Amino acid sequence: MKHLQPFLFSALSPLTPKLNVTAPTQLLWAIVGLILTIGGTLLEAFIASPFSLWGQAPAYSLGVSCQIGAVLLVGCLGGKNAAVISQVAYLLLGLTSWFNVFTHGGGLDYVHRPSFGYLLGFIPGAWICGLLAFWLPVRLEHLALSCLGGLLTIHLVGIGYLLTADYFHWAGQVSVLQAIVTYSLNPLAGQMAIVCAVAVLAFGLRRLMFY
Repeated sequence: MKHLQPFLFSALSPLTPKLNVTAPTQLLWAIVGLILTIGGTLLEAFIASPFSLWGQAPAYSLGVSCQIGAVLLVGCLGGKNAAVISQVAYLLLGLTSWFNVFTHGGGLDYVHRPSFGYLLGFIPGAWICGLLAFWLPVRLEHLALSCLGGLLTIHLVGIGYLLTADYFHWAGQVSVLQAIVTYSLNPLAGQMAIVCAVAVLAFGLRRLMFY
């Protein structure tokens, strides 16, 4: 049995997340992630036109905020623990304080909004993104895959929340199909553009910080 242990460890090593971020650094990234998520909620995402460099055309709005981008970025840079801590703090801050850190305000009544499920999905979405980002080798395509995994998780939790809220009638008279179109399908193109931007930014910063 002892002869099999090195073989088993070598076989299971690819399944172990390679987290090279120290605990104080993770805490720092959690704080940064909280600040970025709050700021990203208020900041609309734009994409620059090539012609805007010569002042011939303005930048184009993606129709979404930078909120999800902040969630995914902290996962790619700080790992799953920092990402989860930042999003738990964000939800608690929005639900239990007078600060309007959510898109449409805050407070405990926000749980009755159809979009709350997507905010709830930030926690597992950030965890999945952070897990994959430090599990796979640091490559641009792997970071993009990590962001896609986080984004998919957010939408799955959001849709699940909509279905559950509709079943128990705690979200009012809301059409589930219309809500899915509003909160999942319509912003998806803009969010995919944000995923690309986050992957590129995270790849550069990870290389710069040598992890």
